[in-house]
Amino acid sequence: MPVTPHNKAQRPYRGVFPVAPTIFDERGELDLDGQRRCIDFMIDAGSHGICILANFSEQFVLTDAERETVMHAVLEHVAGRVPVIVTTTHFSSAVCAARSKQAEAAGAAMVMVMPPYHGATFRVPEKSVVEFFKVLSDAIDIPIMIQDAPVAGTPLSVELLARLSREFSNIRYFKIEVPGAATKLRSLIEAGGKDIEGPWDGEEAITLLADLDAGATGAMTGGGYPDGIRQIIDPYFAGKREEAKAAYERWLPLINYENRQCGLIACKVMMQAGGVIKSDAVRHPLQPLHPATRAGLLELAKERDALALRWGK
Repeated sequence: MPVTPHNKAQRPYRGVFPVAPTIFDERGELDLDGQRRCIDFMIDAGSHGICILANFSEQFVLTDAERETVMHAVLEHVAGRVPVIVTTTHFSSAVCAARSKQAEAAGAAMVMVMPPYHGATFRVPEKSVVEFFKVLSDAIDIPIMIQDAPVAGTPLSVELLARLSREFSNIRYFKIEVPGAATKLRSLIEAGGKDIEGPWDGEEAITLLADLDAGATGAMTGGGYPDGIRQIIDPYFAGKREEAKAAYERWLPLINYENRQCGLIACKVMMQAGGVIKSDAVRHPLQPLHPATRAGLLELAKERDALALRWGK
């Protein structure tokens, strides 16, 4: 299917920036042809930009060499059609900085990074978090998005995030995916002012309307239905909140089912069902969806005429 032309967005980046899955074949090996088709679908489905190598991309099951392979394959294939955010999270300040420099050199528009974490209890104090982001900020010129995620387990107060935005000129974007995201977004915007270039929703759109009301200017969701998220965001940004609210109510059952029943595999299942990719395989120890769960997901997606189910047919 031909790809709809898109012009690379200019800062501030706004809109729908879904996470692309990493595509594997049935043996669990990288499927780069499938990866390119996945990216083409996501652009055709209206993504303003794309994030790769995030948690929803199964970054934690990839070798360093595979990460580099996926990054270069995606950035070369996108070729500036939309901005690409590369996740470069690592506990080590030096490794994170090196990954980020490599992403910048390859053409990434932004990097997304969680604070240092490892395991359930291994954490560093706030002083070390600030120093970590200083090392990262000094290493690159492109914007940095801080991912404020429960998986990291590291508390990032509004005051700390605002401080980081004041002290480091390229820390400008914040993906908020903790409970009470709307309240935190609103407080962050108030505390950080002009330094908060991109306050973004990061709860896979479960709280999207509340987060938009709080001032979110971007949404980083799963990659299965950017077309559906556009139906919410576009009217909202056009000042048509009631239309956005109606669209949110229409898509919320699918959003909820993805989030609560399926997780990161949902987008692969939808893409495989619609002929975008050949396999919806995830890497062990992750498991495929139960057939009944899969059927429930596809039923909801079909009722909403999600583009993923017909893009490759």
